[in-house]
This record gives sequence, C-alpha cells and structure tokens, in this order.
Amino acid sequence: MTEKKRVLTGDRPTGHLHLGHWVGSIKNRVALQDKYDCYIILADLHTLTTKPQKEDILRIRDNTRHMVLDYLACGIDPKKSTIYLQSAVSAVYEMNLIFEMLISLNRLTGLPSIKEMARNAHLDSDSVPFGLIGYPVLQTADILTPRAHLVPVGKDNEAHVELARDIARRFNQYYGEVFPLPEPLLSETPTLIGTDAKGKMSKSAHNTILLSDDEKTVEKKIRGMYTDPNRIHAHTPGTVEGNPVFIYHEIFNTRRDEVEDLKTRYREGKVGDVEVKEKLTLALNEFLQPFRERRKSFEGEKGLIEEIIYDGTEKMNEISQATIKEMRSIMGIGGAWNKISRIARDRKKQFNDHTA
Repeated sequence: MTEKKRVLTGDRPTGHLHLGHWVGSIKNRVALQDKYDCYIILADLHTLTTKPQKEDILRIRDNTRHMVLDYLACGIDPKKSTIYLQSAVSAVYEMNLIFEMLISLNRLTGLPSIKEMARNAHLDSDSVPFGLIGYPVLQTADILTPRAHLVPVGKDNEAHVELARDIARRFNQYYGEVFPLPEPLLSETPTLIGTDAKGKMSKSAHNTILLSDDEKTVEKKIRGMYTDPNRIHAHTPGTVEGNPVFIYHEIFNTRRDEVEDLKTRYREGKVGDVEVKEKLTLALNEFLQPFRERRKSFEGEKGLIEEIIYDGTEKMNEISQATIKEMRSIMGIGGAWNKISRIARDRKKQFNDHTA
C-alpha cells in the first residue's frame, strides 16, 4: 500500500465550536480523515498574535479541552487524526526562526490577511506586533513540521499556503531537498451567517449557535433571530433569499417538503415568523442531538481529552524532531558546537585522567 498523503489543519483554541465551524471546516475534516493522514493543530501560539495578555493565555487550557470535546462529538477520530498542542512541540519555535530568514518583510506585509487580522483585533499601524506580521511564517512552520502535502483552505487563504511553498522551495534550493511543496486542498468553505444577520457567525460578534447548546438555548437563540426586516405582519409577503432563518432551514432541515412549503407560504404572506422559527428549532435540535450525546459521553471519561492531546503531541514531537534533525544536518547548523563540545570533553577527560 502507498503511504497516505499528510494533511495539516487546525484551529486556535478559542473554546466551544459553533454551527459556522461545522459548515466551514469540521464537516470536511471528518471526511478527509478516512482518505489522508490528518494532523489537527491546536494552535495556541497563534492566539498570542492578537491576545498576548496573561488572562487570555490562562483560558487556553479550558478552551482547548472544550474544542477537542467538540471535535470528538463531531466525529473526529483520534485514531485517524493526530490532535496535538502547538506550544508543546519545541521544534516549531526553531523552525519558525529559521524560516523567518527565508522570507522578506515586503512579502509578509503584502498579504491581505495580515491587514484583516489587524483590523479585527482593532490594531492600528503603530501597534501591530511583529508576531502578527510573522503569523504566516509560524503557520509555515506548522505546515512543514509534519511535512504536510496538503492544507485544506478556502480561496481567500490560498496565499498562506503559497507562502509556505515559497519558504519550502527556498529552503530546498539553499540546502537540499527536505520538504515537499505543500498544496492547497481547495474546497468550498462556506461561511454561515450569524443569528443577527450582520455578518458571519462569530463568537466575538455574539451571534452563534454552539454545537453544545442545549435545546432551550437553541430555542431562545432562534426565537431572537433576524428575518426579513421589511416584513411587519405575518400576512405581508416576505423575502426568502438571504433570510438567515431560511438559510439555516436549507442547511439543517432534512424535511425538504416542509422547507419548500414554508418558502412558498412565506413569499405569499401565509405563514408567520413564529411558525418558521419553531420548525427551524425542531430541525436544529434534531441535528444537534447526536453531537450533544457524544459530547456528554466523552466528557464523562475522566482524563480522556488530556490523553488524546498528550498522545497526539508526543507523536508530533517524534515527527518534528526527525524534521529538525534533518534540517540542522543539511544546513550544517550545530557542526561548530559539536566540534567545540568534542574538544572540550576530550580536554576535560585528559585533565581528569592526569589528576586522578
């Protein structure tokens, strides 16, 4: 059998996952793990680029645990996908430093995503930290640590994989072939509109439905969802297109006849928002119930999450040490120190033998 290609994907550990995560990436990862050798990074170092305060760092432990619980509830299998903690892989720090020498500042500042991240973090040009500018280099270290062949991204993040390819290519040209050139695994990564209809679902916007929300919480959030702003009465014909409630119906309601009937009656002004939302609540709770049950089961196994992260991180440390060892050897880094150490040890031994 041929060896499976390696895939690197992951998230910053910000806590519970929501429906937007499922639609945008998690559903795809569940499918990928049967075809590829998957590595899922809990990218806690990346949180420091915009949240370096101690109180934010202290939240990482609980956030990580909740995120992994949601992974398992969604169907991520730790026997198929290696889940590991970025900050516990020491080679990443060293690789990041080496890769920083292989890319120009202009190349980094030209990435649109850096400007977008700065805006989202409310940083002006005078307060953007060096680490945020270097974020894609650290991301390259993440990708090349397991020597990943593929990185699942949407079209808007393809530039980050291209930067990783540039760095890998330059390293190989300077020193010798060590890294495969990672390819973007392009997919439709749809964004799910938030419950406030003002943008994509995001915890910072407080417009989410969590995968772990209970039935009452889901009901409350859907009851408060925005619909057609121009529809004042139930008998007023309404707009279905772009209406968040119907977007959710399309994605999560498996009763297709019911969805089409609601659309028709909504356009004709023959159904109220209350009924539309009640049926969405029922559909969403049916969709989320298996997630809740699996999550509760995994949550009850004491130490399970920690064991999964530990085992995955140990595996990645073995892989990364092999990578960094090959990098040092082919670059010649450490040669001077090895010679110095050998001469110093010989001298000490001679002195000890002479004085014995």
